[in-house]
Amino acid sequence: MERLRAVAQRAPGAWQIATVTEVRRETPRVKTFRIELPMWVAHLPGQHYEVRLTAPDGYRAQRSYSIASSPLLEGAIELTVERLQEGEVSAYMHDVLVEGDEIEVRGPFATYFVWRGEQPALLLGGGSGVVPLMAMLRHRRLLAAELPMRMIYSARSPEETIFAAELGEETTLAYTRSAPDGWTGHRGRIDAELLAGVAGGMLGGTAFVCGSNGFVETAVGLLLDGGFDPGAIRTERFGPVKPVTGEGSIHGDLLA
Repeated sequence: MERLRAVAQRAPGAWQIATVTEVRRETPRVKTFRIELPMWVAHLPGQHYEVRLTAPDGYRAQRSYSIASSPLLEGAIELTVERLQEGEVSAYMHDVLVEGDEIEVRGPFATYFVWRGEQPALLLGGGSGVVPLMAMLRHRRLLAAELPMRMIYSARSPEETIFAAELGEETTLAYTRSAPDGWTGHRGRIDAELLAGVAGGMLGGTAFVCGSNGFVETAVGLLLDGGFDPGAIRTERFGPVKPVTGEGSIHGDLLA
């Protein structure tokens, strides 16, 4: 565990102007933005950055987005963002930002929903809630692949499966709407049978759950029924927010 402590977080920075160096499409509605930071600090897997847009008339919109990359990506972070129909910031990032553009950010933030090397670790993600969990999975692969970590990822369809090319043997997929031809895995929402099949050997460890309110409530109930200690379950929720005037930070709207 000494190697994990090597990326212990320093104090979050102030607002800074960062540069978009790469844009990758993950699904029809999700893109990953690699952002180079002039003042970079190593984050903890599970933390987020705030993104702020300022219009010529002074109007500001501000949202928080989970970091998808490992802290070992020195000098940069990756934010994986779902485009929401009424999401001011996500729409701008999807429709306007290109490589070479600048954007105002600050972070990293959050101290609760972070993986510090706890083992074993069970990750449960619904939809774009997989983003902070992928940061944990990527970091574990790079730094301590021997640590026990498993993930259950609930996605609507193969086309809407984020990071599909990176999901390895640690991940169990559950398709809720449509599955590939010949699919023999789980269909439908996560349930007690699916959890029991994956969580064997994970009791006594830490569970990280991220998704919509409904997904989180269901997953937490299943974990409790399956014998997980309530104190070992950490949750993060996301969802659309109503437009606001002036400047404001929407804590918990991590993937708007």
